[in-house]
Formats: sequence, C-alpha cells, structure tokens
Amino acid sequence: MDWSGGFWERRYSAEPVLDDTALVGRLRYVLAHGVKEGLVERSAEWPGLACLVQLLGPARRRFQWFNWTKRWSKRGSEDMAAGEGRYAEEIAEPVELEVAPLPCWEGLGEEERQRVVRGLVEAVEAEARAQDRPVLGARAVRAQHPHTRPERLKRSPRPLGHASTRHALKELREQYRAFVAAFREAAARWRRGDFSARFPLLSFPPSVVPGRVIRIL
Repeated sequence: MDWSGGFWERRYSAEPVLDDTALVGRLRYVLAHGVKEGLVERSAEWPGLACLVQLLGPARRRFQWFNWTKRWSKRGSEDMAAGEGRYAEEIAEPVELEVAPLPCWEGLGEEERQRVVRGLVEAVEAEARAQDRPVLGARAVRAQHPHTRPERLKRSPRPLGHASTRHALKELREQYRAFVAAFREAAARWRRGDFSARFPLLSFPPSVVPGRVIRIL
C-alpha cells in the first residue's frame, strides 16, 4: 500500500473546550466537514459517517459491529471457513449509539435543538457558496482511490484549547505553565529519591527507576 505509517499515526490529544460558545463552534466545525473543503455542496450529502442525521432526527441509531475477538476464537472452524472472513455475519453484533445533546442545550426542547442545528448547517453551506468554487460531489468522493492525496496538505499546530475569548485562553496557558513547573519540580525530587514528592493532579511520576533504588539493587 502507498501509505506511510499507521492509519492513526498521529498521537491522540484532547484539547479542553472552555465555554459554551466554543463548544457550539466545535460542533459547527464537525458539521462543516466535506462542505468547507469543497467535497459536497450540502452537509447532508456527505457519504461518510456523520452525526447530522441523529441531530435532526431520532438520537438513537443502530449499527453492525463485527466482533473480531469472536472471529479469532473461531478461526479455522468450518463455520468461519464458509463465511466472509472479517465481515462474516456470524460475528456481527448490533450496537446502538445515542447522540446526547450538548450540555448547554440540555434545557432546550428537541425541536429547538434541531432548529439551532439547522441554523448552523445553513450558515456553513452559505459560507461555502460564497466562495464560488466547484464542488466535487458525493459520487466523485466515493470514486476516489483511497491513496489519493490533496495537492496541498494543511498543517497547523494543535491549539492548547478552544475558547471564545483571548482572556480564557490566556488563563488556560498560565494554568498549564504552572502545571508543567509543578510537575518538573516533583519529577526532579522523585529522581533524587524523594518519594514524598507530590505530583500535580492528573499527572504521574516518571517511568524511571530512581537512582537510590538502583544503588540498593
């Protein structure tokens, strides 16, 4: 295959969303997928997996999940040999997913939430039309070879967090710097053999053997 690295090659990171306005903005970003890149004209036309159907209709949706643990436990059996391998019906199990409302929308009724989502989608599609550029279309998206690469790759550093004001981001940056400073101080004491060093909340001691333990061993 003409791929470099693993499919999920980039290391996972979770950036905090600091306020409700920024949270709605993250949902808008998700709904704009495919439209802002000029792949489809409307969000509902995106041929891949999307949450828009559940946001505008029943929140629950059923999928088929192929239990590969069950597949490997039966490998070599006659039943699996007659099946379709990794996508055999014998290992398929129904899974129901439910899209929960954003915390800031929990006080809204279902119709009101759907109205807000439609407003977000309409704004996304209006911005795309204003760019007046050709749209690839869902059929052409499906016809693309999986190794197709864009001519230009957009690369940007991950943000420290998402917020609707600069002041909130500044506070987050100061908190992060204080966290890093406290961790480094505790790690230095830990490496010197001071096991009473207290690490900041949600952090862990370095995965190294302290020098004093090495001398004991």
